[in-house]
Amino acid sequence: MSAIAIGDLFASGLDTVSQGVTEVENNPILNITIFAAFVAVTMFIVLRASRNNKSASDYYAGGRSFTGPQNGFAISGDYLSAASFLGICGAIAVNGYDGFLYSIGFLVAWLVALLIVAELMRNTGKFTMADVLSFRLKQRPVRMAAALSTLAVCFFYLLAQMAGAGGLVSLLMGIDGKVGQSLVVAVVGALMIIYVLVGGMKGTTWVQIVKAVLLILGAFAMTIWVLALNGFNLSTLLSSAVNNSGVGEAILEPGQKYGENPLDFISLALALVLGTAGLPHVLMRFYTVPTAKEARRSVVWAIWLIGLFYLFTLVLGYGAAALVGADAIENAPGGVNSAAPLLALHLGGPILMGFISAVAFATILAVVAGLAITAAASFAHDIYASVIKKGKVEDPDAEVKIARRTVIVIGVVAIVGGIGVQGQNIAFLVALAFAVAASANLPTIIYSLFWKRFTTRGAVFSIYGGLGSAILLIAFSPVVSGSETAMISGADFVLFPLSNPGIISIPLGFILGWIASVTDKTVESPELAAEMDVRAHTGFGAEEANEH
Repeated sequence: MSAIAIGDLFASGLDTVSQGVTEVENNPILNITIFAAFVAVTMFIVLRASRNNKSASDYYAGGRSFTGPQNGFAISGDYLSAASFLGICGAIAVNGYDGFLYSIGFLVAWLVALLIVAELMRNTGKFTMADVLSFRLKQRPVRMAAALSTLAVCFFYLLAQMAGAGGLVSLLMGIDGKVGQSLVVAVVGALMIIYVLVGGMKGTTWVQIVKAVLLILGAFAMTIWVLALNGFNLSTLLSSAVNNSGVGEAILEPGQKYGENPLDFISLALALVLGTAGLPHVLMRFYTVPTAKEARRSVVWAIWLIGLFYLFTLVLGYGAAALVGADAIENAPGGVNSAAPLLALHLGGPILMGFISAVAFATILAVVAGLAITAAASFAHDIYASVIKKGKVEDPDAEVKIARRTVIVIGVVAIVGGIGVQGQNIAFLVALAFAVAASANLPTIIYSLFWKRFTTRGAVFSIYGGLGSAILLIAFSPVVSGSETAMISGADFVLFPLSNPGIISIPLGFILGWIASVTDKTVESPELAAEMDVRAHTGFGAEEANEH
């Protein structure tokens, strides 16, 4: 199941999945009660966490007070979205083997983050991705480019999550119509603003931890339930899935989804596997731990937690195929994306459905909060403090004040944008977020950390080139026009045949950075390059720098 297909399902299917569940057996009062309980508990946690927010380090990085395991849960909370839970289960239920490849791709992506960026980013940076990219280069142009790339990724992620929130929550609560869904989007946006304003990174991190625990426990409970119904025998489960799949044993074999266009799958895989190591809201989590050792531990914990979750999706996906049936799933109002909700109803009725609904809501809210604080930190720390004020911010609290104001602006923009894309295809938003991270951020991170000849011009060309090419290719791809699920229905201005631009825009980001650097006669500071190399690989000097 491609990211674009899942984004498509998340946009056009998430609300109708919920609507289908509502028509079958839904209890809006129960759902509202569960949602309200979650909001009350997390708000209490945020208020408790906010007591120690006294400095920029507290607000941006949670005072670097989280342990590796705690941050591992928070990273999992950032990474495991509602699209992963609902979309991948549906992908496996209908497409079988090809759907599970999507889970594998997500997990492999974390190995790139662990082996390449986690420790080095933690040692070199302070609060944001731009800290690393501009360490040994000219501050203003690189920080501006990195901040704009960060804001682009966060903005499109925010739109996707807000639109999904409107579709999920409003219909699970029995709210229909544009006005009702818009109201739900506004409520989610307001909660996001409160969480981030009050709790900062510390409060947001605890919300992520709670959400990760709920999501993993919910998936675990459903997995055990499905296995128990099949005598804890995976072969029995797979046999049942084959019988109800409608395609027979093909559901256990490759090619059900990507047999016709493997190039599109390769392009998507490149974007997902490489883009994960360049996602700014994930990279920012490395700064919430006190040492590089804890950064490594947090990623190892995240890999275990995420790996377990994706193993659960294998059982849940084939369980939905076996117990609900592929035909019933595809004919449901939400199509493929209805697999997990229908399975929850089949297993535990409205109570389990209410819990799973609350988990999906928690997932959206936690991801939105994490994105908001990342965008706010990028603007306040990189654009305001470093570019506008040229690093001379007289009032130590001024930067945090700007970040708080930025959160309000981001929240309002996300609410307006989320209302605007209600009922539309937001697949391009999901694809764009990954494509920008893989095309603009990762090449510059790799070059900055490992290539001494890399120059300011190379960084600027790499970021803007990756960002621009990804946007252009997606704009002229089947995601936006020329297909039944396109964002602009009825239009057809497709020039790029693939749904994801990764196979073109990622190499282009690397090539532009290399060409711009080797043709640049400017010699960057060898002293800063040496300091960055020592700090990145040994951690020497990093702790002192992060205290100031």
